Amino acid sequence: MSQTLELLGRALALDKDGHLAQPREWSRAIARELALKEGIGELADQHWTVIDFMRSVYEREGAPPSIRRITKESGIDTKSLYQLFPGGPGKKAAKIAGLPKPKSCV
Repeated sequence: MSQTLELLGRALALDKDGHLAQPREWSRAIARELALKEGIGELADQHWTVIDFMRSVYEREGAPPSIRRITKESGIDTKSLYQLFPGGPGKKAAKIAGLPKPKSCV
């Protein structure tokens, strides 16, 4: 039986890692709700920079980028990334971006 999450009056299917099973169901409003659930709070411009970068890579390549790639190509340095998404920035940022857990995350 698959997991679901109620957000904004909708039941969203989750994968085995607790990420959205269907990335196309994602919206910025869902991202804001997921950020609150993950203890991030309000999403600032730097959060959106990371989220938008991750989604564009996913749309082009079919997989979310690694932390290393995020910090090399998004303009957000490693220290900032860990401050923006504490407790596992790759996994947490992917979850909020509505993407599967990156393969580089344990």
